[in-house]
Amino acid sequence: MNKPLDRFLADGATRRDALAIGATLAGGALVVGCSPADILALGAPHDFGAFGPFIKVGADGWVTVVSKHIEFGQGNHAGLAAIAAEELDADWSKVKVEFAPANAKVYSNAMMGVQGTGGSSAIANSWMQLRNAGASARAMFVQAAAAKWNAPAGEITVQDGVVSHAKSGRQAGFAELLPDAAKLKPPQAPTLKDPKTFTLIGTPKVRRKDSGLKSTGTATYTQDIHLPNMLTAMVAHPPKFGAKVASFDDSAARKVAGVVDVFQIPTGVAVTAQNTWAARQGRDALKVKWDETGAETRSSDQIQAQYAALAAGKVQPTGATWQPFEAKGAVAQAGAGTAAVEVTYDFPYLAHAAMEPLNCVAIVKGQSCKLIHGSQSPTLDQLNAAKIVGNLPGNIEVETLYAGGSFGRRTNFQSDYVAEAVRIAKHVGGGRPVKLVWTREDDMRAGYYRPLTHHAVRVSLDAGGMPAAWRHRVVTQSIMKGSPMGTPKLDETSVEGAKGSPYLKATPVVDAQVLSADVGVPVLWWRSVGATHTAFVMEHTVDQLAKAAGKDPVEYRRMLYAKAGANRHLAVLNLAAEKAGWATPAPAGWTRGVAVHESFGSVVAQVAEVKLENGQPKVGRVVTAIDCGTVIAPDQVAAQMEGGTCLGLSAALYGKIELKDGEVQQANFDGYRVLRNSEAPTVETYFVTSPNPPSGVGEPGTPVIAPAVANALLAMGRPPTTSLPFVKS
Repeated sequence: MNKPLDRFLADGATRRDALAIGATLAGGALVVGCSPADILALGAPHDFGAFGPFIKVGADGWVTVVSKHIEFGQGNHAGLAAIAAEELDADWSKVKVEFAPANAKVYSNAMMGVQGTGGSSAIANSWMQLRNAGASARAMFVQAAAAKWNAPAGEITVQDGVVSHAKSGRQAGFAELLPDAAKLKPPQAPTLKDPKTFTLIGTPKVRRKDSGLKSTGTATYTQDIHLPNMLTAMVAHPPKFGAKVASFDDSAARKVAGVVDVFQIPTGVAVTAQNTWAARQGRDALKVKWDETGAETRSSDQIQAQYAALAAGKVQPTGATWQPFEAKGAVAQAGAGTAAVEVTYDFPYLAHAAMEPLNCVAIVKGQSCKLIHGSQSPTLDQLNAAKIVGNLPGNIEVETLYAGGSFGRRTNFQSDYVAEAVRIAKHVGGGRPVKLVWTREDDMRAGYYRPLTHHAVRVSLDAGGMPAAWRHRVVTQSIMKGSPMGTPKLDETSVEGAKGSPYLKATPVVDAQVLSADVGVPVLWWRSVGATHTAFVMEHTVDQLAKAAGKDPVEYRRMLYAKAGANRHLAVLNLAAEKAGWATPAPAGWTRGVAVHESFGSVVAQVAEVKLENGQPKVGRVVTAIDCGTVIAPDQVAAQMEGGTCLGLSAALYGKIELKDGEVQQANFDGYRVLRNSEAPTVETYFVTSPNPPSGVGEPGTPVIAPAVANALLAMGRPPTTSLPFVKS
């Protein structure tokens, strides 16, 4: 038996369970015709209502859309509900949303293969699924009415939840027809609307369904959960990544009033108590000696220097090899000749710093386990919990709640904080609920950051000022390392946004390679993932090329897009330039910068108006144009562009996690500065009309603002920006 299964069995699973998990991890199946999702869903409930797993209709006529995606601030429930309601012709004022249960087969994200939210995929991967669900339910109500009124189904219409037959003057609401409709078999291939006839999608009527709950404080988050006899737990984590507990003295901790127990778990020392305050006081009273034999002890500036040396070829990599991600033409000549631009860029570790720190309620009794929290990836949480309690993943119940942000932090291959909660609840046993609480300091210092990254770029120009040869080196950590499906040779998340760039398509000779360095700092996707650094590199480099060629940055991009056949990029660029008044002078005291980037299927262009205050960039107006296919909820897309821009600007101005001798120096917002209300720019959003299916909007607005600001500074006559953040500590 292989090692992963040995470890799984050691955690208490049966051989049958281990084989099921092992087959899933291998991406295969033990039974012919079974997919990994089939195996992951073993034990999960499959009892759905008359209208299938995505639509419920109550006796009062209200429609509930079941969302397989978590809502943690991005507002996707509005768009998801609108897709189903449009095809169902439901009364929008009588539509609500609830979270789906965990079931990897039924509620799998088609873009991930597991049930999870990320990659700006919620709307895109649910588009046809929810259209079909809504159309199917509509057809059942039409068929029920036709039978009841003895009328041809083709003469039956539905509008705002009312089913009508004009010739007979009859009409009925969903509630009245529900008993008959619920007896019918849902059609497998219902007729969908022509998008030209949409009456809800794309209109201002599509607004958030959770605003009232969140405004009145009645939305339920993990911290709101208070169950009978529940314990609160906190964990003392090592100050250096990779360190382990050598020994600990818990005598003082056990004297704290309210502390129930203290014990070691794989990630540190856990304290359980009657309340949060007692748990924190008990944890603070612990005296832990850490074994740092296998710990990461370097400072972040040392890691950065090593990356630069690797990219420059001054040292050779050990344990890793350079992987090409773009190569064409005479690759060996990419670094020859005179360079018009030769520049390096450095990007720091970034914390997610979501509004709500990590937390999870776990209830374990024997092999049964229930999780209550804001689960971004129920399937991964099921898988990791199953390995701890020795059960099938589908038997792990997950009750998903609202979460106060994530930006990617609430999901990783190890389900780190969820696994902690399950291990603690297993130790407590007896089905007694345990709420694990991480403080802000825990959240900021316990890892899983946007990777520290170094780029080295060298570009030469032809006689016409266009790129002739582009040499590119990237050194970073692989986010995909440790994936259940195996670590890929080329981690696409490290180079997305550079790989496939229209600028590289327009360049005859390209030699672009990435090196995944082995560093002991846990890293993770961060809102817009690889684009957080690749967008900056590509866009700021292009402005430097335009300057070297003596061309206007917008005109230079137009030439490159025409050469690359990048029509969508050209469309958003033209729209943003028009709305920003690029052809006219900027307001007195301000300078404009432009950037364009594609991520998660959408293309975003931004023009930022920037000035210097006390030597630091101040952004006033940001004009955004986006091509995201069919726009479901215009107000929500605009909100995502505004929020993404502010988060991207916050990171660009101030974001930086620093290590000193392996220890994280930032602990809270006093050291990890974020954008303030007074610093937020005015963001205008414009849409490129498109007949295409919807694409991502949650992340594409984040990576464009930093290079737009850098390009404005370049236009002021400032030197190129070669490292972030703009504001140095």
